[in-house]
Amino acid sequence: MKTILVANQKGGCGKTNTAITIATALAAKGYQVALADADTQKSTLQWLKQRPDTAYKIRSLDWRNENSIGDVPKDIEYLIIDAPGAVSGEHAEQLISESHAIITPLQPSFFDLNSTKKFLKRLQDIKRIRKGKVDILLLANRVKYHSMKSQEVQDFFKKVEHEPIAWISERTAYGQQAMQGLSIFDHQQKRFVDIQKQWQPILDRIIEDDTEWF
Repeated sequence: MKTILVANQKGGCGKTNTAITIATALAAKGYQVALADADTQKSTLQWLKQRPDTAYKIRSLDWRNENSIGDVPKDIEYLIIDAPGAVSGEHAEQLISESHAIITPLQPSFFDLNSTKKFLKRLQDIKRIRKGKVDILLLANRVKYHSMKSQEVQDFFKKVEHEPIAWISERTAYGQQAMQGLSIFDHQQKRFVDIQKQWQPILDRIIEDDTEWF
């Protein structure tokens, strides 16, 4: 089983949307997927409750209680964890001890920059990360489509000192689908596939699968 932790201490960066999008992408590919909610806001659990029976199957795990961490069905191939905002101390060690990679979504704003830089620095204090056993993947998230290639936005992400692995544009489709317990990867129409392609670089990094996605 491969475990992916989606984490950032900055609220509103799109952490939950990142977790549900990646989980659905994997489920659509045919993998056995579980989505663990370790955040007290339980946004992921609420999304899963809304999810139609006809949608790609994603197992729901409630990891808000620290005693539940690590409890996963044996047939799961990929586990996605929606981390709490404050990933620190023993709780952080527990979650990261389960993880093969950490995905950190970040929006191009001054507040996200400062918060994320502190978060990434704090992660380096954790032994497992310091030893290079966990990949840290930065996701440029909710970037306005027309500004994605602008020098200003490019320069912003250079300040993080961590090159984004993928660039995700701001789209209303994410919110519209989430309200129904769905994700962009639950659809095959061209307008959704065009958005899905932005996730290809990060999917390639976390999945050992040479077959085509789109």
